[in-house]
Amino acid sequence: MAVYLESFTLPLERENHLIIDRMAKNGNTDPGLAWKFGYIDNEYPCGLFGPKELGEIWFRRVTIFYGGNGSGKSTLLNLIAAKLELNRIAPFNSSELFDDYAAACSFTTGEDDEGFKLHIPNGSRIITSDDIFDYMLAVRANNAEIAEAIEDGKGEYKYLREHPETVKFNSMADYEAVRRKILARSRSVSRREFLRRTAGKEVRLASNGETALEYFETKLKNDTLYCLDEPENSMSPAMQLELLEMLTKKARYCGCQLIIATHSPFLLSMEGARIYDLDATPAGIKNWWELENTKIYYEFFKKNEGLFEGR
Repeated sequence: MAVYLESFTLPLERENHLIIDRMAKNGNTDPGLAWKFGYIDNEYPCGLFGPKELGEIWFRRVTIFYGGNGSGKSTLLNLIAAKLELNRIAPFNSSELFDDYAAACSFTTGEDDEGFKLHIPNGSRIITSDDIFDYMLAVRANNAEIAEAIEDGKGEYKYLREHPETVKFNSMADYEAVRRKILARSRSVSRREFLRRTAGKEVRLASNGETALEYFETKLKNDTLYCLDEPENSMSPAMQLELLEMLTKKARYCGCQLIIATHSPFLLSMEGARIYDLDATPAGIKNWWELENTKIYYEFFKKNEGLFEGR
């Protein structure tokens, strides 16, 4: 099955030029005098991938960036998202060099069955853990407002039922008051229905993990490219396995290409995934059972296997 994004190249050989150009702009001087009169506050992401010898990345239908905090896996996702101009909700806390660095990156797309170059599908996007947490906060705030409106609506319903005087309709400004009066006086509209129509309905919000899983079920469309930054956050092991099954189906049957940053052993085990180990020097492709994080889990459970077997 063809992939939309085939390769991505980082500008390792141009990093010094990017730094000098930024120093010159900051110091309002000629690039030749940048080291004397220029300055730069933060060279990130320059210097992050050179020591790892990670200059070019080749993608499969599922590609995973593995590594600990500070390894660069989220930075890679955000560079790809910026270069491909993917849709995003949560902003990325970038540096003064980030946009220049992303612009200096390059990529190639795959080909269809007839050899024609593919395009990055419309609607492709990056989804981060911040997107999900912001969604949860927004839903909770909305539910709190609706709960308050419901309490106010109970008193309003009682008042409108007990006071039969007519609300005059002089202009569209009176429309809402008239509508609420009619609803309250209607024999076919119960108090519950009145509150539903006037105050709204709260969004069911389950546990953080369940809500995150529902978020992905809603947002992931077919035939689209997605960058997912630690999608397992807030999920229990059981839910991570459900997420694994969902993402596997999206990649195998629904035409999605997934680029994932994670250290979850469950997601790392996704069949057919190409895994880049960003903790290694040089960064290279490994099997999921060869990764340090997975080995730690293995050694821990192996050490305690007697407890599981009743010994």
